[in-house]
Amino acid sequence: MFRLEMREYNIHTLPNGIRLAHKQVMHTKIVHCGIMLDIGSRDEKPHQVGLAHFWEHMAFKGTKKRKSFHINNKLEAVGGELNAYTTKEKICFYAAVLDNHFEKAIDVLSDITFNSVFPEKQLEKERDVILEEMSMYLDSPEDALQDDFDGVIFQDHSLGNNILGTKSSVQNFKREDLQNFILENLNTERIVVSVVGNISFKKAIKLVEKYLVETAPFSGKNERSQPLSYKPTSLTFDKPISQGHMALGLPSYSLHHENRIAYFALINLLGGPSMNSRLNTSLREKNGLVYGIDANYTAFTDCGYTSIYFATEGKKMNKAKQLILKEINLLKEKTLGSLQHKTLKEQLMGQLAMSDESNQSFMLMMAKSLLDLNKVNTLEEIFEAIKAITPTQLRDLAVDTLPADNWSYLTFNPVSED
Repeated sequence: MFRLEMREYNIHTLPNGIRLAHKQVMHTKIVHCGIMLDIGSRDEKPHQVGLAHFWEHMAFKGTKKRKSFHINNKLEAVGGELNAYTTKEKICFYAAVLDNHFEKAIDVLSDITFNSVFPEKQLEKERDVILEEMSMYLDSPEDALQDDFDGVIFQDHSLGNNILGTKSSVQNFKREDLQNFILENLNTERIVVSVVGNISFKKAIKLVEKYLVETAPFSGKNERSQPLSYKPTSLTFDKPISQGHMALGLPSYSLHHENRIAYFALINLLGGPSMNSRLNTSLREKNGLVYGIDANYTAFTDCGYTSIYFATEGKKMNKAKQLILKEINLLKEKTLGSLQHKTLKEQLMGQLAMSDESNQSFMLMMAKSLLDLNKVNTLEEIFEAIKAITPTQLRDLAVDTLPADNWSYLTFNPVSED
């Protein structure tokens, strides 16, 4: 347990290996809680592409004691919310309720996580829902570009697969496919129940144990293979769209790399969420080429990648690309001045502090951090790491990690539907 400005978190491990992460917040009536599983789309075999996301959907469609309507109504009837998401490495079921309904939330979350029965009729309906979700994403060039770009960076690896799967895979999933996937991957020692709200640690333990202590231990092994090969690739596709869309990127550090925080600061300087990022200043403010542009650093447990996305008029695509490469080169050629360096660190610490103010975000971060790092870093610990970053370190990182000949490109070129 650690204490940070009167904020603390506690850890309790159940006999079956499931961990409870808890933080009490006195000034709120809302409890945010979730069950996070260390299972994601990268754990799918070739014939299972999209199955983790399919499980996330089907978990709501019936359990041993509840039908779909009762699952959805249990928390919404008291003004609460129930939701879920799937990423490359995680599945999470989470809820938000008034604190006096906390037990209802834990009851429903534990039920859909461990007791779903995947009714055949519901399976057919949800299959169509996911196919519609897939069509919706394909109709959005920005979403489709980002999903397809994963496949460019991680060619012939499960990290490159679309989380939604393919139309063919989704159309062929059966009930036993879900059951087998769970048995192969579910490990109760790789599950965290996360709770943030005005609930005492003692009460959280009592209720989590009430609904989860009798859950049988699972010991599935989702042994992940690290992407071993990368080849810079450039692909262009003609699309019936009004703007050109481009993604460029390259591999980068994993969650466990010692330079991870410094590298995050470097990418934040290049194209973070602030309007004063280098890319936004150059492409939008100075040249009026884009409405928005951002650079992202995505870190997984054993690898990572950096990506930049933008959209502009087709005839301006090359100019925008050249301006991006110019800003990347400047990071390698010019060391930050003292004022720029100070501003970057203050900005980054401010952004992290504001994100920490969201109880839901903290609840999800706490669970993910425990699963990935086996600890939750305090905000002060992260601040100390940011304060230790030097201008020379940032320049050296740019030289080492952003070589000009290692970028991959994916372009959607706008053409007339005719």
